[in-house]
Amino acid sequence: MTDPEPIETQEASLPAPSVAVNRLGYRHGIATPGERTVPEETAVSMTYNRSSHAVMMATPADLEDFAVGFSLSEGIVERASQVTELEIVAHTLGVEARMWLAEDRMEALNARRRNILGPSGCGLCGLDSLEAAMRRPVRVTGDIRLSAAQISEAMAALYPAQALNRATSAVHGAGFWHPERGLVALREDLGRHNALDKLVGALARARVETSGGAVLLTSRVSVEMVQKAAVLGAPVLVAVSAPSALAIRTAQAAGITLVAVARGDGFEVFTHGARIEIGGEIGHVA
Repeated sequence: MTDPEPIETQEASLPAPSVAVNRLGYRHGIATPGERTVPEETAVSMTYNRSSHAVMMATPADLEDFAVGFSLSEGIVERASQVTELEIVAHTLGVEARMWLAEDRMEALNARRRNILGPSGCGLCGLDSLEAAMRRPVRVTGDIRLSAAQISEAMAALYPAQALNRATSAVHGAGFWHPERGLVALREDLGRHNALDKLVGALARARVETSGGAVLLTSRVSVEMVQKAAVLGAPVLVAVSAPSALAIRTAQAAGITLVAVARGDGFEVFTHGARIEIGGEIGHVA
């Protein structure tokens, strides 16, 4: 059985990342009409060689980065250059990230599809999908040292760079920070996974060396976020909120220093603390 062709819909303009909407505010017992800027959300179809692979709900910004980052994070390609062509096509029902892969990568993707059991659209189906979800992370070996002050400096750089979040107060951010270069790149999205995929794609497309810096997140840390950071090759992951137990185990296995609950009053180190200097001391977490 051949894969179905993507649904042909009427082409349209790419939607803006945010839109102003009317709202009725109620504060302190007073109703006030007005406007609020809210983030847009649209369906993004990831297609490879004209075969649909996945549909993600995302903020329609930096979609080229999103397409390449998703492809890397999902193991569809190993390098950004293996996406040989990329076109973002807006339709009335959503957006298509139309990609073409090198022949060997498309053959590998087709083989992986054939091994998945169960009907399409059921989420994680069969042992192959479970194994993919729980895949062993890439081992990260970058040897950097960050002080407590540098972690605070890095996290403080996030909010001023989040233009969409300042406008909407509703999107996540993922950034890459280098001790000598500061905040190198930042991407935003309604979905925390999407924001990180966009960052992965942006850095890969720009061929940024990531072994000497840290990934910064405005969200909690689930296992997928650690897996994506491992694909990126960054040795330190810093997040505003707490990690899951599985995320901690995965970071430990990946060799990633996991720093979380990073707020104005400090942070907590969960794995590989030797990369973090606190008050002149090296962190003692394994």
